[in-house]
Amino acid sequence: MLDRTTRHVAPTLDGRLYYERCLGILAELDDAEAVPRDSELHGALRIDAPGLLTRTFIVPELEAFLSRYPRLQLQIGQADRLVDLVREGIDCAIRVGEPSDSGLIMRRVGMLREVTVASPAYLARRGVSQTIADLDGHLMVGFLSPATGDVLPLEFTVDGVAMDIRLPMQVSANHSDTTADLARRGFGLIQAPRYRLAAGELVESAASVDAAPSPA
Repeated sequence: MLDRTTRHVAPTLDGRLYYERCLGILAELDDAEAVPRDSELHGALRIDAPGLLTRTFIVPELEAFLSRYPRLQLQIGQADRLVDLVREGIDCAIRVGEPSDSGLIMRRVGMLREVTVASPAYLARRGVSQTIADLDGHLMVGFLSPATGDVLPLEFTVDGVAMDIRLPMQVSANHSDTTADLARRGFGLIQAPRYRLAAGELVESAASVDAAPSPA
């Protein structure tokens, strides 16, 4: 797009038009940068978290959160299953447990101390466990992994050593609220965050056998 001689260089007609077009594009970019940006969060925010965790930690803070960001519309989904954030249009998900390898951005937000619990009626029949050996003769309510469909073992830490224990079971479910209800009805032991005890009808079954902490 240049006319060139040994002593002179000048743009062609096409070259001048191209140059003027580039100047126009740069001017439009400058104008766009000069427009004040809306720094206030707004629009729909879609999150997904287990039901009891949502009711225990998220719902009590909603009034203060939405007062700070009044232009947000919060949409809350509640599930134990793995969700496809992109396909289902979810902005963030809160899950308990060790994350699998993933291309998603993940951040630990806390540690939940889990306890081994059962109904008082069940413990009256089977006894309160004080050691791992005391678990012999007990049942557990199986929790089905949303990733594999397999029943997850009970996890304990004894003298700093992690142990997986599988007990016989009569029932299993793939939702934590359902397994808790089954435990309240006397079908066996479950492991759950300590805050689930606040709902009542479940008590710790072992004072000296600690459930392993779970990241959240």
